[in-house]
Amino acid sequence: MATVTGLFKRLLLGRARRSEELGETLLPKRLALPVFASDPLSSVAYATQEILLVLTLGGLAYVYVTPWLAAGVIGLMTVVVLSYRQVVHAYPSGGGSYEVVSTNLGPSAGLVVAASLLVDYVMTVAVSVASGVDNVISALPALAGHRVLLALCFVALLTAMNLRGVRESGRAFAAPTYLFVGAVLIMVGTGLIRYLMGDAPVAESARYGIEPTPGSAQLTGLALIMLVLRAFSSGCTALTGVEAISNGVPAFRRPKPRNAAATLAAMGAIAVAMFAGVTTMAIVAKVHIVQDPCRLIGLADCAGYTQRTVIAQLAASVFGGPDSVGFFVVQAATALVLILAANTAFNGFPLLASILAQDRYLPSQLHSRGDRLVYSNGILVLAVVAGLLLFGFKANVTSLIHLYILGVFTSFTLSQTGMVRHWNRELRTDPDPALRRRRYLARAVNATGALVTGLVLVIVLATKFLQGAWLAVLAAVVLWLMMRAIRRHYDAVAAELTVTDPRADLTPPPRVLALVLVSSVHKPTLRALAYARAFHPDRLEALTVDVDRAVTARLEEQWARLDTDVPLTVVDSPYREITGPVVEYVRHARRTSPRDVVGVFIPEYVVGRWWENLLHNQTALWLKSRLLFTPGVMVTSVPWQLTSSAHARPAVRGAGAVRRGVPATGYGIARPRGAGPGGGPGPEGGAATPDRSP
Repeated sequence: MATVTGLFKRLLLGRARRSEELGETLLPKRLALPVFASDPLSSVAYATQEILLVLTLGGLAYVYVTPWLAAGVIGLMTVVVLSYRQVVHAYPSGGGSYEVVSTNLGPSAGLVVAASLLVDYVMTVAVSVASGVDNVISALPALAGHRVLLALCFVALLTAMNLRGVRESGRAFAAPTYLFVGAVLIMVGTGLIRYLMGDAPVAESARYGIEPTPGSAQLTGLALIMLVLRAFSSGCTALTGVEAISNGVPAFRRPKPRNAAATLAAMGAIAVAMFAGVTTMAIVAKVHIVQDPCRLIGLADCAGYTQRTVIAQLAASVFGGPDSVGFFVVQAATALVLILAANTAFNGFPLLASILAQDRYLPSQLHSRGDRLVYSNGILVLAVVAGLLLFGFKANVTSLIHLYILGVFTSFTLSQTGMVRHWNRELRTDPDPALRRRRYLARAVNATGALVTGLVLVIVLATKFLQGAWLAVLAAVVLWLMMRAIRRHYDAVAAELTVTDPRADLTPPPRVLALVLVSSVHKPTLRALAYARAFHPDRLEALTVDVDRAVTARLEEQWARLDTDVPLTVVDSPYREITGPVVEYVRHARRTSPRDVVGVFIPEYVVGRWWENLLHNQTALWLKSRLLFTPGVMVTSVPWQLTSSAHARPAVRGAGAVRRGVPATGYGIARPRGAGPGGGPGPEGGAATPDRSP
């Protein structure tokens, strides 16, 4: 069984990597771009659509605002990219916004950013995959009934690819990302050339009018402002994932900050060009898109109509219809890159979770690298939570989008505010005039970023809170409280384990009482008795529980014939319970001599087949779990390997398993600090439980 599991894991993930190979997994810029920037690059596939979906609530009356909103999004993206270039150079260790805010605004504010980003990374996976499935369905409408299944399969595929390693996922995702960028730019370029030549592309929805939603046809004043702001906040989805590069600086080749900053600049330039092009073409081709197709005026059968996405309509209008080769190329590239856009989160989430685990705000297992030198536990957590969201919201982009981008703008705002304080501190200690001028410029950039993103955060909260963003806020608050509680736990444990008086802690107990649990006189019992003798306890007893008087009488006769100087103590159990009487006997011994130590030796069978465990009861397991909570008690398992265990192999460790401690065969030889060759403990082993506990 273990061999089959190990073979499957090897085929799925590849061979395990040694720690010394970590440098070989670092990314050049050409691979780092698709790994860390696929989310902001792919968001152009739906950012324009989200603006139009909001504006068309009032029919066609407010579509004229689209270019101005797109210009606002482009200006905001430019400011954010410039701001994060400052972060990359100032904090290259990979903490990104979390490190900036924690250092400059305090740990509590840093946790706000961390919680917001973790929630946003989950939403990135859910929204990107759901949007990718939408584009698949736009090309193949027959798959509409399998939306959720498709989304979950894509999440599983992304998980497997990322478990293979960052470099491997970069190679796999590079071609689709560059194909998408090329396809969109060619589509936009072809469409603009046709427009300039007097043959402007016309979208399939251009012939339909749009019926306004009730009460939105003649909006004025505050109501119109709120509609426009809501459309702007929806378009700001184009900025999601920008911060991922600042979190992933350690994954770049040297010089890490310079390569990361260059990749960030390239990402910003490409994303701006693509978003501006798609929005321009949507206006030129007169794309009309609504949440409810029945609001399209002139559509004969709205119930059976599958509305294509904005980018699908543009591809069809530019390349000659939905049956053209260009249409299918654009749709295939869009669907692929939207699904692969989740890869930004699959890299950002585990890295941030690892840093938080190192700072003791998340479970320490999230800081361990797996077989392929990736933070596999973080990858699995992200996949499970995102999969649950897709299942719960039926992979519907419109339902999920309202939970989106809130966290990223919280991160933007606090990060840029923290950078302003960082530059203020640098200016107080830097006498060089040239450096001071650069510091002033950097501070101005970050101050502008803080002001603009703070304003957008307020807009997002005001326009999306009641539409579902409150769920994202609630999730971030719960996560913030949970991380604080985890840190308190780790701090309390560290304080409790700190050595204050070494002499007192090293003082041996006055006496040791060894108890060997006996169910019958057989080889496992005698081995446990021999092991207990090897510890040279001050007093050695055998202990059994009387649940069947006839069986106990035979055991006493066998013990007498054994002719040993170890007394057999029989504990009565009128209710036929085994665990309770043993635990009470041990606790009584502790109460009688509180300074003494009680060592309990439990003989156990080790079997080689999983089903054999079912044939033996779990009394030993219950005993150990109860005794471990009793102070001054040592519990020792004495294994007896049955014949079936001779050909069994230890279970293969899962991805992200604990890597510290004694390694298994093939992982080297562990020695205690200062020990010579041959020194050190043996490997840990698993054990089954005996047929009948003592």
